[in-house]
Amino acid sequence: MAKEWILNSVMNRFQLNFKRNVGPTSESIRKCSPKTIDEWRTYYFANVRSQDQIVDLGRKLYTKISEVIQAEVQEVTEQDCIDYMIQLVIDRTFDGYMTEIKTVYGQLERELGVKIEPAPDDWDRLFNVDFFIKINEKYIGLQIKPVNQGIQLPEIFKEYALQAESHKKFTEVFGGKVFYLFSAKVGDRKEIQNREVIPEIVAEIQRLRIG
Repeated sequence: MAKEWILNSVMNRFQLNFKRNVGPTSESIRKCSPKTIDEWRTYYFANVRSQDQIVDLGRKLYTKISEVIQAEVQEVTEQDCIDYMIQLVIDRTFDGYMTEIKTVYGQLERELGVKIEPAPDDWDRLFNVDFFIKINEKYIGLQIKPVNQGIQLPEIFKEYALQAESHKKFTEVFGGKVFYLFSAKVGDRKEIQNREVIPEIVAEIQRLRIG
């Protein structure tokens, strides 16, 4: 299994399996419509690429592994591995998390037609608020929580209950309510999951504008 992973990774990296090297394999096998693997093998070597050409690609693959990859592996230090793991679990996870949040509040900005701004650090600590909407001299608080296919929802609802008091204090100080928004991946993008909260935010914006 480990050997196959190495072969596959290096082959893809150096594009040895690309159409320009191995030919249009998907199109060719449909054209051949083989009943057996031997029939396909005979057709391929006769009509797509010769056996010598594929053997030559195999030799190139070996060269890449035995010379290029081996030389690169020898340059990797223990510290490189430690730094990479820390970057993976800390830096990249954080960057992905922040990108998701920005994507969601960007969607919300377009739907509401108002500017949403990051909350000051002390608001996060005191009121558990990530973003705010300013209406006249009052503020609406927002918390955006990425969730993984519902797995985190019980924990988030528990967290919501624990933060209710701080959100109440926010309303007392700034006049507006605090709203939770849950985001999750839908296809290739992040979307707001509890969209029923959007009309509630609209109503709160109108209330603060009138009041």
